[in-house]
Order: sequence, then C-alpha cells, then structure tokens
Amino acid sequence: MDLHNKVAVVTGGGSGLGRAAAQALVDGGATVVIIDMNAEACAKAVAELGAEKANFIQLDVSSGPDVEAAFNKIKADLGRVDICVNCAGIGIAVKTIDREGQPHDLDLYRKVIEVNLIGTFNISRCAAAAMALNEPDEKAEKGVIINTASIAAFDGQMGQAAYSATKGGIVGMTLPMARDLASQGIRVNTIAPGVMATPLMMGMPQPVQDGIVSNIPFPKRLGEPSEFGLLVAHMVENSYLNGETIRLDGAVRMQPR
Repeated sequence: MDLHNKVAVVTGGGSGLGRAAAQALVDGGATVVIIDMNAEACAKAVAELGAEKANFIQLDVSSGPDVEAAFNKIKADLGRVDICVNCAGIGIAVKTIDREGQPHDLDLYRKVIEVNLIGTFNISRCAAAAMALNEPDEKAEKGVIINTASIAAFDGQMGQAAYSATKGGIVGMTLPMARDLASQGIRVNTIAPGVMATPLMMGMPQPVQDGIVSNIPFPKRLGEPSEFGLLVAHMVENSYLNGETIRLDGAVRMQPR
C-alpha cells in the first residue's frame, strides 16, 4: 500500500515507538490521527508533525464506546481509515507472589490486560470496520493493521507475567485476525521490539542500560525508535507481508532477570 494521501491511526503516538511510527507515516505522505491518554505529549507531537498532517484524540483504548465514537469522528472528518498502528501500552514488574508470599494483585494484572491486549483488539476491530468501507486499491487492499507486541511474548523475564501475557496474546491473535480480514483486503502484522531507546529506557541509570546492551549480539546497542518506524512503513508498503510477527531486537534473547 502506498502511504501517500492515506489516513493512519496511531495509538500511543504521543511518545516513544508510537511517535516514531507517526513520524514515518507522515514522512511517507500519510495524515495521522494520534490516539493517546497524554494530551500534552500529543499536542507536542502534532506541533512537530504539522497540524495539516496530524491531529489527536485523547481516550482510553480499552473503552469500547469511546473508541467506536473516535473512529466515527475520524471517518466523518477525514473520510476514511487506511492504516492502524497500535502502540499504546503499559508495563509493570510484579512477581506471581512477592517476597512475603503475597499473591500478585489481580486488579493490577487485569489493568495490564485491559490496556495492552483488550485495547489493541478494541482499536483493531474498529479500524477494520472502517477499512472495510474503503474501495480496494490496485492490489486489492483496503487497509493495514500493525500491532505492537514485544520479545517478552517469547522471552518473558521474572516479574513480567502480566506484560508477557498481553504481548503473547497480541502475537497469538495476529494470524487469526489476518485470516478473518483476508476477504476484506485488510492485512494484519505485528512487530515484537526488543530493548528500544525510548524515553523510559533512556531515563534509566547508565549501568542498567549498559547491562542490557551487553546481552545484545549485534548491533550492540539499544534499538532506535526510528528503526521501528522504518519497519512500520515497510509493513504498510509490502503488500505480501501478512499474518506475520517480526522481532526487531538485534538477535537478543532475554535472560530470566
């Protein structure tokens, strides 16, 4: 799918990987709608991307009615949705039982599931419904959905039971969702990033960063958000890439802790 003049929705687009994805899409000629809870970060992103090429909607991705209303607004304002990139997510570090033998807080576990997994599906289902209304392009495509998992889906570390469950769920629904939407000309792929140089990671002490980098075979550094953006753009443009999860991690396999 050609990015030029397409309408893209990017969740979590106010910062980090979502911000990089939004930049890559705008650079390719798309108009971007950012969905994020952080209105201040979104306003900054829109100013940097250009108000003529980007705007934002503040909402909780796990809310069914709010997301449905948001997509109705996008269709009314911009006429269509061609691309959806799901980057919104939260993470926690909590063991199944703590040092005192107390069990993992169930409400906290449920919250991570609601935002990361249910939120991704919630956005995807509404994006797919909007894309299905499009006329197919010369390659019979109507839309592209790109979800964000993590290498924690495969190499979850101690304290990542909740986070890894959500990312494993995103990987697990990639192929069946692609099969569901094949008849509509909508592709679905997932990126599983490794350790990326996001603001959260760069805020960690240097010794922590160095320890993480020491386990990465090559390139021996943190991944750049722009490299995530490059893969997003490629997934949109490569029409034969469908139902796939691609690790973006420098060949690292995470250790237990």
